[in-house]
Amino acid sequence: MFGELTQKLESILKKLRGEGRITEKNIEESLRAVRRALLEADVHYKVARDFIASVTEKAIGQDVIRSITPAQQIIKIIYDELTLVLGEPFRDIQLQRNPPTIVMIVGLQGSGKTTFCAKLARYIQKRGRRPVLASADVYRPAARKQLEVLGKNINTPVVGMDASQPIEIAKRSCEECKRLNGDVLIIDTAGRLQIDDTMMRELEELKQLLQPQEIFFVADGMTGQDAVNSASVFRERLDFTGIVLTKLDGDARGGAALSIRAVTGKQIRFVSVGEKGDDIEPFHPERMASRILGMGDIVSLVEKAQESVDKEQAEKLEEKLRRAEFTFEDFKDQIQQIKKMGSLEQMIEMIPGMNRFGLSGFQVDELQFKKVEAIINSMTLEERQNPKIINGSRRLRIARGSGSSVQDINRLLNQFFQMQKMIKNLSRFNFGKQKAGIKLF
Repeated sequence: MFGELTQKLESILKKLRGEGRITEKNIEESLRAVRRALLEADVHYKVARDFIASVTEKAIGQDVIRSITPAQQIIKIIYDELTLVLGEPFRDIQLQRNPPTIVMIVGLQGSGKTTFCAKLARYIQKRGRRPVLASADVYRPAARKQLEVLGKNINTPVVGMDASQPIEIAKRSCEECKRLNGDVLIIDTAGRLQIDDTMMRELEELKQLLQPQEIFFVADGMTGQDAVNSASVFRERLDFTGIVLTKLDGDARGGAALSIRAVTGKQIRFVSVGEKGDDIEPFHPERMASRILGMGDIVSLVEKAQESVDKEQAEKLEEKLRRAEFTFEDFKDQIQQIKKMGSLEQMIEMIPGMNRFGLSGFQVDELQFKKVEAIINSMTLEERQNPKIINGSRRLRIARGSGSSVQDINRLLNQFFQMQKMIKNLSRFNFGKQKAGIKLF
């Protein structure tokens, strides 16, 4: 996410290190380079201009605090300005006392509206609510079928399928949502390849009928200023309540995220960072600013872990680690829990300081996880619990069953035995410390 912009900003700010005082001379060149980096990331030129002017005004002549360097002070100023540009603190969907809360999803065709509807339903579902989906897109071939399939995958009902016109679909969807005791009705609307008056009038009629509590404009995060221009038109006609940026897991340069709020005055509420149903994040400006500057986002990483990790299972694993009884069965469970948290590349980006170790943009071969899982699945339960019994003939059988080579099996077993040995040593060390009154686990 914003890898190229992050690298450029880090490179620029390194040049300020070693200065004793922030002056107009030693920041002018750096901020000119920052402005160039923002424009190359497709940030709106007025936003970039105002951003640099504000940073310059706050930075020039500031005395260096003894405990930090001028570069650190500049980073703090830029971080604060980025946070301001990106918007207000996250505001979640406010549920109505008398359900359902109605959420309209609007935007251009191809922006990812339908997929986002399912992700939003999953997000609401995980918070103990009962979302219901509906599609008012009667123009795009298979649009309604797509939503039906997505709804089935997350066990969320899709209603209004027996109507053929958007207004009729909206009416029936409200009735069916109430009948199903749904908390939130999410309505996917039709998009076009470009804005046209017919589409906008239809959306205005739906808004008039539904009186939705939220209207989310979905923008493709990879389209830069095109997304900003479209958002401006939708704001004028619909006055939507929030923005959703999709495809931020791709080659997003950052222009849309840094411009769209400043230009439209509307808050970014959610971002979509992958293809899976759980690949949705609430938008926190301060956390996004931290990511853009390469400082990671440890809070979001912890939240992902809390959502994905089974607490009871984690406690059982801790007990096994105390007794040094870690098996391949446990190893497989840990791989599955890590996969639930999402892309490993995204998790690496959230860890502070990764850029300093050259891991920014590090390509993780997630196929290796699948390969390891296939090998473990090809083992018998006895072999998983006691890998020492895996002799030559067993290794050949496991290799054939998992589509791997015997060398792959040997490599995994060696790594596993080394890990077991390390866990045993840590457990002994921990036991000794506990005797001394120190607890590590």
